This record gives sequence, C-alpha cells and structure tokens, in this order.
Amino acid sequence: MHPAFVPLRRANEKMRYALPLITKRLESVKITQRFRNTSVCAAKGPRPRYPRVWKSRKRIGTVSKSANLVACVKQRSNVKEEVYGALDSFIAWELEFPLIIVKKALKILQNEQEWKRIIQVIKWMLSKGQGRTMGTYFTLLNALAEDGRLEEAEELWAKLFSDNLGSTPRIFFDKMISIYYHKDMHDKMFEVFADMEELGVKPSISVVSMIGIVFQKLCMLDKYDKLKKKYPPPKWEYRYIKGKRVRIQVKQLQEFDKTAKGITEDKETEEISSLEHEEVEASSNKVKQLQELDKIAKVDTEDNETKKDSSVEHEEASSNKVKHLQEVDKIAKGVTEDKETEMNLSLKHEEAEASSNTFTTKANI
Repeated sequence: MHPAFVPLRRANEKMRYALPLITKRLESVKITQRFRNTSVCAAKGPRPRYPRVWKSRKRIGTVSKSANLVACVKQRSNVKEEVYGALDSFIAWELEFPLIIVKKALKILQNEQEWKRIIQVIKWMLSKGQGRTMGTYFTLLNALAEDGRLEEAEELWAKLFSDNLGSTPRIFFDKMISIYYHKDMHDKMFEVFADMEELGVKPSISVVSMIGIVFQKLCMLDKYDKLKKKYPPPKWEYRYIKGKRVRIQVKQLQEFDKTAKGITEDKETEEISSLEHEEVEASSNKVKQLQELDKIAKVDTEDNETKKDSSVEHEEASSNKVKHLQEVDKIAKGVTEDKETEMNLSLKHEEAEASSNTFTTKANI
C-alpha cells in the first residue's frame, strides 16, 4: 500500500470503532436519568415520599385563623386580663404579629355587632404597638359610640384631632356630628361643624341635612338660609353599585333613595302588620282559652248545683221515706193494737160466757 493512504485508513478505523463507544455512553446516560426520576426500593416498587420535618402538613389560611380567633375571644368573659391572656396565647407561636388575621376577625365581630369584643381586641392590638392606623381608630370610635361609652369616644376624638389637626379624615367629623345629633347635644355638634369650616373640610350631604334640621328645630332660620346658600345640594354624586364607582345625578339618587325607603317602609309595614296579626291571633287565642275556661267553670258550677239539687232532693226523698215509714209503723202499731184489743175482748167474752154457763149449771143443780 502506498504510504500516502496509511493515515486515511487509520482515520477510517478510528471512526469505525468510535461509534459503539458513543452509543454506550448515550445508553448509560438514559439509564441514569430513568433511575433518578423513579427510585426503586427492594420490594420492586416506587419509594414512598414523606414530607420534610420542618414543613407543616396542614396549611391554615387567614380566614380560618380569624374565625378561630373570634371563637377564642367569644368563649372568654369580659374580664380584661382573661381576654388579653387568651389573645397572647393565640399568637404565641407566630413569628410576626398576625395583623391581617386580627383585621379580619374585627370585621367578623363588626358584622356580628360585638362592640365590647371589638374594643377589647383593638386596645390589645394597640398595646402591642400594632395596627395604629386611622381605619383602626375609626373602628374603635364607632364601637365606643355603639356601646354607649360616649366619654371614651370623646377622649379618643380629642386625641386624634389634636395629633392630626390638618389631616383628620372627613369620616371622623361625620361620625362625631352624627353621634351628637342622635344624643341631642347641639352645642358640641356646632363646635365640630365650626372646626370643619375652619380647616376647610367640605361637609357631606348628610352633615348639612343634620345641621339644617337642628337649625329648624331651634328656629334659626337665618342660619339655615345661609347654610343652604353656602352648601347647595350637588348635581352629581358618586355611589358604589356592585363594587363599581358610578356617577349619578342627585334627582335620580333622591328617587333611588325614595324607592329604597319605600321598600324598607313596605317591609316595616309588613313586619308591623304581621306582628299585629300575630298579636290579634294571640289575643283571640287567649279569649278563646278564657271562654273555654269560663265554659268549663260554668259546667263545673252547674254540675255542683245539680249535685246539690240532687242531694237536696235525695235528702227530701229520704225524709219523705222516713216519714212514710213512720206512718206505716204507726198504722202497723194501730193495727196490732186493734188486734190485741179484739183478742182481749174475745177472751173476755169467752170468759164471760164460761162464767155464765157455770152459773146456769149451778142453778139447775
């Protein structure tokens, strides 16, 4: 062979014997991949996978935790130390303060109108230095007002107003004015409204209507006219309908409110009529029961009277029977006496005849 072709032949041989090696490597790679995916144990089956020690099997969400918090709070009494101890034990194993859970629990308590529990939970949360937001303070103010703790509500309002003089939200002014309006505390109501005007806070329609009603009650018609001129009713207002912010004209809104009021009044009238109907039915049932009782009492009295009459008649009959028996006895006695007299007379007559016969026989002799 020519020496020039020798390297080419060697290269071909290398290529010829190199291919099986490559295939073997690919097969080994495939086999290892299969064994990595599914590990087989001695029993020729997939090895069971157990969860790690540091992973919890049950994943509890915030909704269930908030429900557990509400149940834990409701089971306790109104003692402050007992409620605070239960709340501390509830969050003992939490790495961070569960602010979302507490907020959801407060929402549940607010829907159930558990005002005392809301006050206790919020004060406990504030003592921990958590949840110091205007929403939390407004919930606390509302709960204090609903629970009738007006002095504490006024203290909280004074503190918030002094701390946040230029940034107090309008809902706090509205809430305090509504509280004073329902309590007929007109002077404090006017003070809060004056603070609103000084700070440049535009009052809502409800606040303007409440202030106007108070002016009319107190015969302050001049101030009522000034209030109407300064704060005329708006042409447009925004309402949230099914979660969407909708712009509505005031006329349509008033009609909507009237229809809503009509529906509520109809429901109230239906409820009142149903209550009246139930009361009438109850009274009629009571009257029927009384009538039945009267009938039963009358029947009892009649039975007693008949019994008395029958007893009287029986006594009369017995007395008549006794009298009749006495008469019969008398008659029987008279008959026996007559018979005895007859017997005596007959004996005497026989004795007289016998004596006369003896006398005649003696005379003949």
